[in-house]
Amino acid sequence: MDQTTLGIGTRLQHTQFGPGVIVGVKYATYLISFIHHGIKEVDKTDTHLDEIIPENVTAEIETSSEIEKSLLKILRLWGGVSEVVPLGERWNKGTMLLQPFDKTQKPKEIPIEIFFHKIVMLRDRLRVMEQQINAHKLLSDEDKVNLQQYITRIYGSLTTFNVLFKNKEQWFTGEKGSKED
Repeated sequence: MDQTTLGIGTRLQHTQFGPGVIVGVKYATYLISFIHHGIKEVDKTDTHLDEIIPENVTAEIETSSEIEKSLLKILRLWGGVSEVVPLGERWNKGTMLLQPFDKTQKPKEIPIEIFFHKIVMLRDRLRVMEQQINAHKLLSDEDKVNLQQYITRIYGSLTTFNVLFKNKEQWFTGEKGSKED
């Protein structure tokens, strides 16, 4: 097994820390959320680390997709762990050109990577706001639902930018997408 190419969501077994899931990937290390030891940063070449293949998954660490998404949201909110969101390969090193109607005015050229980073930051901040709304003690349930619906509409407005994302599961989804999830 090539341990240096594992991605977020991969289930692992560590001889010292037990079962866990990769929640972040750095150049030489993985951020792994272990069931009994919390988040640890582990070297990618650690010989005590093994990938758990699906037929060997125990009920203790077997989770559904929704639970994993919730766990990642909680880890991002409380652990300062940010998700690595790759830009679609066709956009790498590309630029955006904002051309005014008036041709005498100078256009603005922006590297797509910088624009994409700002879109991802916006999405992450919306997610934190969602969590804060859900955890707010003074808001009524009705107020929380109304604010959540408004945030969902904001996500829907941002679906235009999904073309920039490499992975479809990281796309913005509005009301239609949220009902399917």
